Amino acid sequence: MMRTRPLLESPLGLAAIGCLLLLVAAGALAAFERQALVAGLEQESTVLHRLASQRADQHDAHMTALSAIAVAAGGERNDLFLDVAATITRFYPRIDEVQLVPLDPDAEIVGTEPLDPATAQLVRSAARTSDGRIALLPHPGRPHHYIMVKRSPNSDAARYGLMLGIDAEGLVGEAAPFWSRPGVALGLSLPDGQPLLDPGAASGTIRFSKVLGSASQPLLLQTGVKIGLADLFPPVATILTLLAVALAYVAALAALRQRARARAAMEQARLSALDSRLAHASRVNALGEMASGLAHELTQPLTAILAQAQAGRRLLARGDAAALAPVLDDTVAQARRASAMLERFRNWSRPRRPPASACDLREVVANVRALLAPQAERSGVRLEFDVPDAPVSVVADAIEMEQVVFNLVRNAIEAVGAADEGGRVSVTLRQEAGRTLLEVADDGPGVAEALRPRLFTPFTTTRADGTGLGLALSQRLVERAGGEIALVDGGPGATFRVVLPHEEAPAEAAQ
Repeated sequence: MMRTRPLLESPLGLAAIGCLLLLVAAGALAAFERQALVAGLEQESTVLHRLASQRADQHDAHMTALSAIAVAAGGERNDLFLDVAATITRFYPRIDEVQLVPLDPDAEIVGTEPLDPATAQLVRSAARTSDGRIALLPHPGRPHHYIMVKRSPNSDAARYGLMLGIDAEGLVGEAAPFWSRPGVALGLSLPDGQPLLDPGAASGTIRFSKVLGSASQPLLLQTGVKIGLADLFPPVATILTLLAVALAYVAALAALRQRARARAAMEQARLSALDSRLAHASRVNALGEMASGLAHELTQPLTAILAQAQAGRRLLARGDAAALAPVLDDTVAQARRASAMLERFRNWSRPRRPPASACDLREVVANVRALLAPQAERSGVRLEFDVPDAPVSVVADAIEMEQVVFNLVRNAIEAVGAADEGGRVSVTLRQEAGRTLLEVADDGPGVAEALRPRLFTPFTTTRADGTGLGLALSQRLVERAGGEIALVDGGPGATFRVVLPHEEAPAEAAQ
């Protein structure tokens, strides 16, 4: 019969479980790092969106101030306009160009730097077609820039087109170091979709997209992050995590092994206790071997008693009363000697029985199974047990019942194991009609017809090394519990049935 190797004793199984735990830990670490990156992106994107929106609102204030100065100057105090424009470009580097373009093409353009005719014409066109709102256009001459165009004054009588050149990179620049790390995507687009900042190779990782909170500059801010293996498995965090999992696994494995050893020790102690309780059975099984020695020991005092009795009769017949006293004294001494021998033998073979109490026969069968399973395996015999789930209580001594079941099952194993091909021994326990039935059946050669009439007679055996006392002792113990034991006819092999009451305590058998 194949026996599975316990998992705690299988190096391959333990290694497989350890590898699986490390994989799970690595997966959990990757999920955690990914979630941390996404959460960090969301947080940094929200901060950047708020900052860019505030900066865009500043542009509106600057244009309003410049427009008021231009209208107040009336084309005569351009130096005041240029001073304010220079101050704005100095304190707000992202605003790198300020232009005041007259709608009259022949009038002079006032700005922080020369303006090419094409751009000037673009500003005039946007101002003439304006409905009062600021126009946003990509800068025709500078990448990553856009221009804001507002008519001044902001009415149908406008005379100028006021332009601010905005560096889109400066609008979202000077942010946290998060945006300088590799794999981070940052994009900014005009309302019509024209890109000002291209997210580049990481464009497929966009996770945040939101329009700036500026009424005049509703630019679309898009951010993302490209997550690679190095991001999912940071070297230091990965090593520490795997090391912690490995140490925890080793500690748990050591605890489980210690627990298994403790359980094995407890089971061994239980089996040792069973062996001790069945030591008496071993002595009883040896009674056959001692019978001849006991008979030899008793022969001498009995012979002496017989000789002294005959001598006393002769002395009594002659009337020699004086010589009769020593003969009777010797007879009494020899009788006491024989009685002492028998008492020692009786005390050795009889256990001290505790008062009978209820016991569960399922536990009795389980104990016998644990004791005889190794012998059955060595003999190639298959043990089968049919035991109910509910308790099977009888009023009897548990040790004596273990001896009965032990004798029956061991006899069956020895009978079946004698065959080369092995066999089967089945133990069935059930309750019916106010009684408990225990049957031990085997598929061995069975019991010879000539042996059946004296099967429970002491010293009846078919084995060369047997004592012939096992079944006789079992019958005595079963009857002491108020039951009966018998050999059941029919079927292959031999079937022994033990019937016990399970409602009333049996009367104590006479000693």
